[in-house]
Amino acid sequence: MEPKLGEFGFAGDDHVVPFEVAPLDVRGRIVQLGPALDHILARHDYPEPVARLLAEAMVLTVLLGTALKFDGKFILQTRSDGPVDMLVVDFTTPSAMRAYARFDADRLAEFVAAGTTAPQDLLGKGVLAMTIDQGEYMQRYQGIVELAGQSLDEVARTYFRQSEQIPTDVRLAVARHVVRSEYGPDERWRAGGLIIQFLPEAPERLRLPDLPGGDGDPGQDFSEIADGAWHEAVTLLSTVEASELLDPTVESERLLFRLFHEHGVRVFEGTPVLDQCSCSRERIRGILEGFTAEEIADSIEDGEIRVSCEFCSKQYEFDPAEFVTPN
Repeated sequence: MEPKLGEFGFAGDDHVVPFEVAPLDVRGRIVQLGPALDHILARHDYPEPVARLLAEAMVLTVLLGTALKFDGKFILQTRSDGPVDMLVVDFTTPSAMRAYARFDADRLAEFVAAGTTAPQDLLGKGVLAMTIDQGEYMQRYQGIVELAGQSLDEVARTYFRQSEQIPTDVRLAVARHVVRSEYGPDERWRAGGLIIQFLPEAPERLRLPDLPGGDGDPGQDFSEIADGAWHEAVTLLSTVEASELLDPTVESERLLFRLFHEHGVRVFEGTPVLDQCSCSRERIRGILEGFTAEEIADSIEDGEIRVSCEFCSKQYEFDPAEFVTPN
Protein backbone atom coordinates (compact mmCIF):
# COMPACT_ATOMS: atom_id res chain seq x y z
CA MET A 1 0.00 0.00 0.00
CA GLU A 2 1.42 3.37 -1.04
CA PRO A 3 1.95 5.92 1.76
CA LYS A 4 -0.27 8.99 1.74
CA LEU A 5 0.43 12.67 2.30
CA GLY A 6 1.60 13.21 5.85
CA GLU A 7 2.70 9.60 6.36
CA PHE A 8 6.33 8.59 6.72
CA GLY A 9 7.95 7.74 3.40
CA PHE A 10 5.60 9.79 1.24
CA ALA A 11 8.23 11.82 -0.61
CA GLY A 12 11.31 9.65 -1.06
CA ASP A 13 14.35 10.68 -3.11
CA ASP A 14 14.31 13.59 -5.57
CA HIS A 15 11.31 15.32 -4.00
CA VAL A 16 11.33 18.69 -2.24
CA VAL A 17 8.89 18.71 0.68
CA PRO A 18 7.51 22.07 1.86
CA PHE A 19 6.54 22.28 5.53
CA GLU A 20 5.30 24.65 8.19
CA VAL A 21 5.81 24.87 11.96
CA ALA A 22 2.99 27.29 12.76
CA PRO A 23 3.69 27.89 16.48
CA LEU A 24 7.19 29.10 15.57
CA ASP A 25 6.06 30.99 12.43
CA VAL A 26 8.61 28.91 10.51
CA ARG A 27 8.26 27.64 6.96
CA GLY A 28 10.76 25.65 4.99
CA ARG A 29 11.62 22.93 2.53
CA ILE A 30 13.59 19.71 2.81
CA VAL A 31 15.01 17.47 0.09
CA GLN A 32 16.95 14.25 -0.37
CA LEU A 33 18.55 13.96 -3.81
CA GLY A 34 19.46 10.52 -5.11
CA PRO A 35 19.23 9.25 -8.71
CA ALA A 36 18.76 12.69 -10.30
CA LEU A 37 21.89 13.99 -8.61
CA ASP A 38 23.90 10.85 -9.31
CA HIS A 39 23.01 10.85 -13.01
CA ILE A 40 24.09 14.47 -13.48
CA LEU A 41 27.41 14.01 -11.69
CA ALA A 42 28.17 10.66 -13.36
CA ARG A 43 27.53 12.14 -16.79
CA HIS A 44 30.30 14.70 -16.32
CA ASP A 45 32.68 12.47 -14.33
CA TYR A 46 33.95 15.41 -12.28
CA PRO A 47 36.79 14.98 -9.78
CA GLU A 48 35.33 14.25 -6.36
CA PRO A 49 35.91 17.74 -4.82
CA VAL A 50 34.20 19.39 -7.80
CA ALA A 51 31.32 16.93 -7.71
CA ARG A 52 30.74 17.58 -4.00
CA LEU A 53 30.71 21.33 -4.52
CA LEU A 54 28.33 21.15 -7.48
CA ALA A 55 26.08 18.79 -5.50
CA GLU A 56 25.81 21.37 -2.71
CA ALA A 57 24.90 24.00 -5.28
CA MET A 58 22.20 21.72 -6.72
CA VAL A 59 20.66 21.12 -3.29
CA LEU A 60 20.59 24.85 -2.54
CA THR A 61 19.10 25.59 -5.97
CA VAL A 62 16.19 23.17 -5.65
CA LEU A 63 15.46 24.35 -2.10
CA LEU A 64 15.15 27.91 -3.38
CA GLY A 65 13.81 27.26 -6.88
CA THR A 66 10.85 25.17 -5.74
CA ALA A 67 9.57 28.20 -3.82
CA LEU A 68 8.64 29.89 -7.12
CA LYS A 69 4.88 30.14 -7.60
CA PHE A 70 4.99 30.84 -11.35
CA ASP A 71 6.43 29.38 -14.54
CA GLY A 72 10.03 30.39 -14.86
CA LYS A 73 13.62 29.65 -13.92
CA PHE A 74 15.75 29.99 -10.82
CA ILE A 75 19.44 30.15 -11.73
CA LEU A 76 22.31 29.94 -9.26
CA GLN A 77 25.73 30.86 -10.60
CA THR A 78 29.14 31.50 -9.06
CA ARG A 79 32.07 33.33 -10.62
CA SER A 80 35.24 33.31 -8.61
CA ASP A 81 39.04 33.11 -8.64
CA GLY A 82 39.39 29.64 -7.12
CA PRO A 83 40.22 26.43 -8.98
CA VAL A 84 36.46 25.90 -9.43
CA ASP A 85 35.78 29.26 -11.04
CA MET A 86 32.19 28.67 -12.11
CA LEU A 87 29.16 26.70 -10.96
CA VAL A 88 25.86 26.96 -12.81
CA VAL A 89 22.63 25.29 -11.73
CA ASP A 90 19.26 26.15 -13.14
CA PHE A 91 15.89 24.91 -12.04
CA THR A 92 12.96 25.28 -14.44
CA THR A 93 9.57 25.08 -12.78
CA PRO A 94 8.01 22.87 -11.87
CA SER A 95 10.68 20.14 -11.74
CA ALA A 96 13.61 20.29 -14.20
CA MET A 97 17.19 20.70 -12.98
CA ARG A 98 20.48 20.84 -14.86
CA ALA A 99 23.98 21.80 -13.75
CA TYR A 100 27.64 22.01 -14.65
CA ALA A 101 30.95 23.16 -13.18
CA ARG A 102 34.05 24.71 -14.74
CA PHE A 103 37.42 24.12 -13.12
CA ASP A 104 41.17 24.33 -13.68
CA ALA A 105 42.46 20.76 -13.42
CA ASP A 106 46.07 21.76 -12.64
CA ARG A 107 45.13 24.21 -9.89
CA LEU A 108 42.62 21.73 -8.49
CA ALA A 109 45.33 19.07 -8.24
CA GLU A 110 47.51 21.51 -6.29
CA PHE A 111 44.69 22.24 -3.85
CA VAL A 112 43.95 18.54 -3.40
CA ALA A 113 47.63 17.79 -2.73
CA ALA A 114 47.67 20.56 -0.11
CA GLY A 115 44.47 19.26 1.51
CA THR A 116 42.57 22.50 0.92
CA THR A 117 39.34 21.20 -0.57
CA ALA A 118 36.70 22.92 1.57
CA PRO A 119 34.03 24.67 -0.55
CA GLN A 120 35.36 28.12 0.35
CA ASP A 121 38.87 27.07 -0.71
CA LEU A 122 37.77 25.70 -4.07
CA LEU A 123 35.61 28.72 -4.85
CA GLY A 124 37.94 31.44 -3.62
CA LYS A 125 36.80 35.04 -3.81
CA GLY A 126 34.03 36.13 -6.14
CA VAL A 127 30.28 36.41 -6.27
CA LEU A 128 27.23 34.22 -6.20
CA ALA A 129 24.27 35.39 -8.29
CA MET A 130 20.72 34.13 -7.87
CA THR A 131 18.48 34.98 -10.81
CA ILE A 132 14.72 34.64 -11.20
CA ASP A 133 13.66 34.58 -14.85
CA GLN A 134 9.91 34.75 -15.56
CA GLY A 135 10.25 34.66 -19.34
CA GLU A 136 11.08 36.96 -22.22
CA TYR A 137 8.28 39.44 -21.49
CA MET A 138 9.15 39.90 -17.82
CA GLN A 139 12.08 41.66 -16.21
CA ARG A 140 14.67 39.43 -14.57
CA TYR A 141 15.38 39.75 -10.87
CA GLN A 142 18.93 39.12 -9.71
CA GLY A 143 20.46 39.13 -6.26
CA ILE A 144 24.24 39.10 -5.86
CA VAL A 145 26.29 38.33 -2.77
CA GLU A 146 30.04 38.08 -2.25
CA LEU A 147 31.51 34.64 -1.65
CA ALA A 148 34.25 36.11 0.57
CA GLY A 149 35.63 32.80 1.80
CA GLN A 150 32.28 31.36 2.81
CA SER A 151 30.65 28.00 2.14
CA LEU A 152 27.46 27.95 0.07
CA ASP A 153 25.15 27.56 3.06
CA GLU A 154 26.88 30.49 4.78
CA VAL A 155 26.50 32.56 1.62
CA ALA A 156 22.77 31.79 1.52
CA ARG A 157 22.34 32.92 5.13
CA THR A 158 24.26 36.12 4.39
CA TYR A 159 22.17 36.85 1.30
CA PHE A 160 18.81 36.51 3.04
CA ARG A 161 19.99 38.48 6.07
CA GLN A 162 21.40 41.38 4.07
CA SER A 163 19.30 41.51 0.90
CA GLU A 164 15.91 40.01 1.76
CA GLN A 165 15.99 40.72 5.52
CA ILE A 166 14.40 37.34 6.15
CA PRO A 167 15.78 35.21 9.00
CA THR A 168 17.01 32.08 7.21
CA ASP A 169 19.03 29.03 8.13
CA VAL A 170 20.27 26.29 5.78
CA ARG A 171 21.86 22.87 6.14
CA LEU A 172 23.50 21.03 3.22
CA ALA A 173 25.08 17.57 3.11
CA VAL A 174 26.73 15.51 0.34
CA ALA A 175 28.28 12.04 0.31
CA ARG A 176 28.93 8.98 -1.83
CA HIS A 177 27.14 5.87 -0.60
CA VAL A 178 28.09 2.30 -1.37
CA VAL A 179 25.13 0.31 -2.69
CA ARG A 180 24.70 -3.23 -3.93
CA SER A 181 24.20 -3.81 -7.64
CA GLU A 182 24.15 -6.84 -9.92
CA TYR A 183 27.84 -6.17 -10.63
CA GLY A 184 28.83 -5.89 -6.95
CA PRO A 185 29.35 -2.84 -4.68
CA ASP A 186 28.79 0.48 -6.42
CA GLU A 187 29.13 4.08 -5.29
CA ARG A 188 26.28 6.53 -5.77
CA TRP A 189 26.06 10.22 -4.95
CA ARG A 190 23.46 11.42 -2.45
CA ALA A 191 22.75 14.85 -1.04
CA GLY A 192 20.29 16.43 1.33
CA GLY A 193 19.29 19.88 2.43
CA LEU A 194 16.94 21.75 4.69
CA ILE A 195 16.03 25.43 4.75
CA ILE A 196 13.92 27.25 7.34
CA GLN A 197 12.71 30.85 7.31
CA PHE A 198 10.98 32.98 9.92
CA LEU A 199 7.87 34.39 8.22
CA PRO A 200 5.48 35.72 10.87
CA GLU A 201 2.07 37.00 9.86
CA ALA A 202 2.25 39.49 12.73
CA PRO A 203 5.10 41.93 11.96
CA GLU A 204 5.61 42.76 15.64
CA ARG A 205 7.10 39.28 16.09
CA LEU A 206 10.04 40.40 13.97
CA ARG A 207 11.40 43.30 16.03
CA LEU A 208 15.06 44.18 15.77
CA PRO A 209 17.02 47.20 16.99
CA ASP A 210 18.01 47.81 13.40
CA LEU A 211 17.97 45.90 10.11
CA PRO A 212 21.11 45.36 8.05
CA GLY A 213 22.02 48.47 6.11
CA GLY A 214 20.67 50.85 8.73
CA ASP A 215 22.51 52.89 11.34
CA GLY A 216 22.92 49.98 13.76
CA ASP A 217 25.42 47.19 13.94
CA PRO A 218 26.03 45.86 10.39
CA GLY A 219 26.68 42.43 11.89
CA GLN A 220 23.23 42.30 13.51
CA ASP A 221 21.67 38.86 13.40
CA PHE A 222 18.13 37.74 14.18
CA SER A 223 18.78 36.28 17.63
CA GLU A 224 16.97 39.18 19.31
CA ILE A 225 13.55 38.45 17.81
CA ALA A 226 11.22 39.30 20.67
CA ASP A 227 9.66 35.99 21.66
CA GLY A 228 12.58 33.64 20.93
CA ALA A 229 10.72 31.62 18.27
CA TRP A 230 13.44 31.98 15.67
CA HIS A 231 16.19 31.20 18.15
CA GLU A 232 14.41 27.99 19.09
CA ALA A 233 13.97 26.98 15.44
CA VAL A 234 17.66 27.55 14.69
CA THR A 235 18.66 25.62 17.80
CA LEU A 236 16.55 22.67 16.70
CA LEU A 237 17.99 22.78 13.19
CA SER A 238 21.54 22.80 14.59
CA THR A 239 20.91 19.30 15.97
CA VAL A 240 20.50 17.83 12.47
CA GLU A 241 23.37 15.55 11.53
CA ALA A 242 24.61 15.27 7.94
CA SER A 243 23.97 11.54 8.14
CA GLU A 244 20.27 12.18 8.81
CA LEU A 245 19.95 14.33 5.70
CA LEU A 246 21.66 11.65 3.62
CA ASP A 247 20.21 8.43 5.05
CA PRO A 248 17.68 6.93 2.58
CA THR A 249 15.98 5.17 5.50
CA VAL A 250 15.28 8.49 7.25
CA GLU A 251 12.61 9.97 5.01
CA SER A 252 12.10 13.72 4.89
CA GLU A 253 8.86 13.57 6.84
CA ARG A 254 10.40 11.42 9.54
CA LEU A 255 13.28 13.85 10.00
CA LEU A 256 10.88 16.79 10.21
CA PHE A 257 8.90 14.93 12.87
CA ARG A 258 12.09 14.31 14.85
CA LEU A 259 12.88 18.01 14.78
CA PHE A 260 9.54 19.68 15.34
CA HIS A 261 7.14 17.13 16.87
CA GLU A 262 6.83 19.12 20.10
CA HIS A 263 5.39 22.07 18.17
CA GLY A 264 3.65 20.14 15.41
CA VAL A 265 4.86 20.19 11.82
CA ARG A 266 2.62 20.22 8.76
CA VAL A 267 4.00 18.86 5.50
CA PHE A 268 2.64 19.61 2.04
CA GLU A 269 2.74 17.73 -1.23
CA GLY A 270 6.25 17.34 -2.54
CA THR A 271 7.70 18.70 -5.77
CA PRO A 272 9.67 16.16 -7.86
CA VAL A 273 13.17 17.00 -9.08
CA LEU A 274 14.08 15.70 -12.54
CA ASP A 275 17.40 15.44 -14.34
CA GLN A 276 16.15 17.25 -17.42
CA CYS A 277 18.03 19.58 -19.76
CA SER A 278 16.27 22.23 -21.82
CA CYS A 279 18.66 22.07 -24.74
CA SER A 280 17.32 21.07 -28.16
CA ARG A 281 18.42 20.94 -31.78
CA GLU A 282 16.04 23.79 -32.61
CA ARG A 283 17.46 26.07 -29.91
CA ILE A 284 21.05 25.46 -30.96
CA ARG A 285 20.13 25.97 -34.59
CA GLY A 286 18.63 29.33 -33.64
CA ILE A 287 21.90 30.35 -32.00
CA LEU A 288 23.97 29.28 -35.01
CA GLU A 289 21.67 31.21 -37.34
CA GLY A 290 22.81 34.35 -35.54
CA PHE A 291 26.48 33.67 -36.34
CA THR A 292 28.34 35.62 -39.02
CA ALA A 293 29.77 33.77 -42.01
CA GLU A 294 33.23 34.07 -40.45
CA GLU A 295 32.01 32.58 -37.15
CA ILE A 296 30.35 29.72 -39.01
CA ALA A 297 33.60 29.04 -40.87
CA ASP A 298 35.55 29.02 -37.60
CA SER A 299 33.09 26.49 -36.15
CA ILE A 300 33.59 23.89 -38.88
CA GLU A 301 35.56 20.78 -37.96
CA ASP A 302 36.00 17.89 -40.39
CA GLY A 303 33.25 19.32 -42.57
CA GLU A 304 30.68 19.59 -39.76
CA ILE A 305 29.63 21.90 -36.98
CA ARG A 306 29.54 20.02 -33.70
CA VAL A 307 27.99 21.50 -30.60
CA SER A 308 28.07 19.88 -27.17
CA CYS A 309 25.67 20.96 -24.44
CA GLU A 310 27.68 21.92 -21.36
CA PHE A 311 24.86 20.77 -19.09
CA CYS A 312 23.88 17.35 -20.41
CA SER A 313 26.87 16.63 -22.73
CA LYS A 314 24.56 15.80 -25.64
CA GLN A 315 26.22 16.22 -29.04
CA TYR A 316 24.54 17.99 -31.96
CA GLU A 317 25.88 17.93 -35.52
CA PHE A 318 24.98 20.37 -38.30
CA ASP A 319 25.81 20.73 -41.98
CA PRO A 320 27.54 24.14 -42.46
CA ALA A 321 25.60 24.57 -45.70
CA GLU A 322 22.45 25.13 -43.61
CA PHE A 323 23.89 28.45 -42.42
CA VAL A 324 25.48 29.79 -45.60
CA THR A 325 23.65 32.83 -46.87
CA PRO A 326 23.39 32.91 -50.69
CA ASN A 327 25.10 35.84 -52.40
